[in-house]
Amino acid sequence: MQVAVVTFDGFNELDSFIASAVINRARPAGLTAYITTPTSVVTSMNGVEVVGQRPLSFVAEADVVLIGSGIRTRDVVADNALLAALQLDPSRQFIGSQCSGALVLARLGLLGSMPVSTDTTSRPFVEDCGVTVLDEPFHTEGTIATAGGCLASLYLGAWAISRTVGEDVARAAVDYVAPVGEKQATVDRVFAAIHAPANLLS
Repeated sequence: MQVAVVTFDGFNELDSFIASAVINRARPAGLTAYITTPTSVVTSMNGVEVVGQRPLSFVAEADVVLIGSGIRTRDVVADNALLAALQLDPSRQFIGSQCSGALVLARLGLLGSMPVSTDTTSRPFVEDCGVTVLDEPFHTEGTIATAGGCLASLYLGAWAISRTVGEDVARAAVDYVAPVGEKQATVDRVFAAIHAPANLLS
């Protein structure tokens, strides 16, 4: 199974790399993540140049698509040609967003009435799309998930693994990357967030 970690120019390194690295801990179980980019090279918000592993067209064949965030997401959602290249299908794919990636899901019409998690900077722009934003690090409904805050990318990665190759594999991946002395606490926190019901009063 394959995961497209969609990474645009101006991307946040933590969002794309944490999710990709955690998911690739599940390679022995048959799940692989690829940094997926609209151009051959993209530059992060801090000037790190990255060569994409897969072109944007890869999203159509991926089993999981995670939309990363960055400082140019509002430019992305204003680019109709770029959005048209994101051929996503929640009936056969798991689809997630990280922070401002929720703007992309909203613009693609994938959220419906679903509330989302996003970062504090992106929150007003997401709300301007008519989407309810939760004061939660992670929220999922059906095959769609959203995460808010850079380090919540760990939650998004764990969700992707759980939904494809199983929770035991996901727990092992989180345990591997968790700080020494905090491994069980980290695993417990991540899976409590993934399984928690939304607080709609937030």
